[in-house]
Amino acid sequence: MTYVLAADIGGTKTDLAIFDTDQGLGRPLFPATLINQNYESFSFMLASFLEKVSMKPEYACFGVAGPVLSNRVKLTNLPWEINASDIYSQFPLKKVDIINDLVALANAVPYMSDADIIVIYPATYRKKGTVGLVAPGTGLGIAFCVWGGENYIVCPSEGGHAGFSPADADELELLRYLFSEGINTSFESLCSGSGLPNIYRFLLYSGRFVETEWVREEMSTRADPTPVIIKAALDEIKQCPVCREAMRLFTVILAEICGNLAVTVLTTGGLYIGGGIPPRILPLLNSKEFIRRYTRKGKMSDLVRSIPVSVIINPKAALTGAAAYGLRAHDNK
Repeated sequence: MTYVLAADIGGTKTDLAIFDTDQGLGRPLFPATLINQNYESFSFMLASFLEKVSMKPEYACFGVAGPVLSNRVKLTNLPWEINASDIYSQFPLKKVDIINDLVALANAVPYMSDADIIVIYPATYRKKGTVGLVAPGTGLGIAFCVWGGENYIVCPSEGGHAGFSPADADELELLRYLFSEGINTSFESLCSGSGLPNIYRFLLYSGRFVETEWVREEMSTRADPTPVIIKAALDEIKQCPVCREAMRLFTVILAEICGNLAVTVLTTGGLYIGGGIPPRILPLLNSKEFIRRYTRKGKMSDLVRSIPVSVIINPKAALTGAAAYGLRAHDNK
């Protein structure tokens, strides 16, 4: 019996579990979610986790939020560096694979059931067509999968750092605001957990909105304003116009990103939206405004209208994808 250790390492938290190669992706063993800021490094976190489990994994695959080069990564939104050779020296593992977190999420797509997603724009999936993924979480991840003859090959990218392209006068002013504040003018600077506060501050800066007192008070007690903005935008009782407008802009910018990916790599196999934020804002994504912006691609509008969009609602999907990658590594040893 052989065990595979899998991890999904985000900017804020890390999901870990052990999988039995005989059971495949069935029931994960010892699943845990740990808060990153409580650990000096990933090695400390890993040591703490493994001390509490009874089995000894031989293979490991870690999905990480950052660009992976030569089996090592410096996380984009966390002061950690993870190197497979360092993991080898500290833990008795035969093989360690470090992959981008969107690569992990993409590896989970073939194993997803109807319970793992919500279709917000139904259309026809083309068998063996390219699959696209956009995931706004702490940062903004983008990846795609192409058919390789027997299975899908995952292509990582850092497309979230591509330049933001405004589509109307309000968004042009938003771009100018980023310039004036010395903020990188990327999509991630707006469409992510770290970017949403930039939209919020822009709206206050514009003079068109006044900060809601109860929101300001709640933000003063929180290190991260993003959950406060999202909660206030969706609150039907306590009104916050600036938060609602911030989330509206966030949503249409996300739709723009999805449409861009659809035409860039021809995602006829479907487009999936993952990450931590989308499941929390489903009423905004399941809207006519989102679909209008997604399909507004000029001469390519008809093409984009033929491409379905789904939101991944399984919070452990990337962990499953990392495990799938690790299990394949074991099978191909």
